[in-house]
Amino acid sequence: MTKPKMRVLSGSSGARDAAGAADNAAEAELFDAYSRAVIHAADAISPAVVYIEVSRRGSSAADGRDSASRAMRSPPHATGSGFIFTPDGYVLTNSHVVHGAGRIDVALNDGRRMRAELIGDDPDTDLAVIRIGGNDLTAATLGDSQRIRVGQLAIAIGNPFGFQYSVTAGVVSALGRSLRSQSGRLIDNVVQTDAALNPGNSGGPLASSRAEVIGVNTATILPAQGLCFAIAINTAKLVAAQLMRNGRVERAWIGMAGQDVPLPRRLVRFHSLRTHSGVMAASVERGSPAERAGVARNDVIVGFAGTPIGGIDDLQRMLTGDRVGTRSELTVIRGADKLALEIVPAPRPAASA
Repeated sequence: MTKPKMRVLSGSSGARDAAGAADNAAEAELFDAYSRAVIHAADAISPAVVYIEVSRRGSSAADGRDSASRAMRSPPHATGSGFIFTPDGYVLTNSHVVHGAGRIDVALNDGRRMRAELIGDDPDTDLAVIRIGGNDLTAATLGDSQRIRVGQLAIAIGNPFGFQYSVTAGVVSALGRSLRSQSGRLIDNVVQTDAALNPGNSGGPLASSRAEVIGVNTATILPAQGLCFAIAINTAKLVAAQLMRNGRVERAWIGMAGQDVPLPRRLVRFHSLRTHSGVMAASVERGSPAERAGVARNDVIVGFAGTPIGGIDDLQRMLTGDRVGTRSELTVIRGADKLALEIVPAPRPAASA
């Protein structure tokens, strides 16, 4: 009797080895692409990153180092980071790095050291602009923080603990966060990342894989790991422009903390809205213009003075000094209803200690 021939159904060891090699090659290619993206961003932006040393006028100035509470007083000397954003020497950094500075010295990536002038700082957004001498300096390319997405690559460059031009990488962990500034007020629309930040990274750039700055590194939550924050670059652009023009930021005040939120498409269509997103009122201060106007928590602002409001940057752009005392229409979505409220922005109250 003839025995039936056996047929091997599974792949041969050679085929399995070939498949494993292909998988390893694909995995290696992914890691190589990741490395190339980080290297590209670091090579492009590092020449614009500066190391900042501050000698303060007194030891009671605000803290020049990152901390969770920002309650500690700073020493007479502090260090931080910044980055050149114009070829003629304007540098963005954090307010808490240079606030109260008597002298600011800057070291460039190429080894040059020079004195810097404080152009202006804004504790409410923890942003500041300083200027160094020189022309045709390497400037970082500024991106658009409204285009970033959770999960995308984030690269931080700075000078942690004095180790100059250190690079760390992670992802954008969350968007639309709020962070309390030195002045005690909330900074809205903050970018959360797990790219490692340490004392000395303050004021340095947070970059995308396209080598564009998407945020200004500002704080970590201690002793947590992987909870780091950066001021969105769109906010920084608005603040820097006013600091360069006026030396300070002039704002109207409505008294609410907000967060960017998308709008359901059915609401956009039903109310014929000109925006697909708005600013949700996360909290409303007692006695504020927003409360007097009837703004309630979770209302979504979609218009101000006839201008569509698609996010916090849009609203901040409208709240300029000339709006103080001027009656304006505030368009909000409450549930499924669209409401028109009248609001009169007030002068910005004195910052709390």
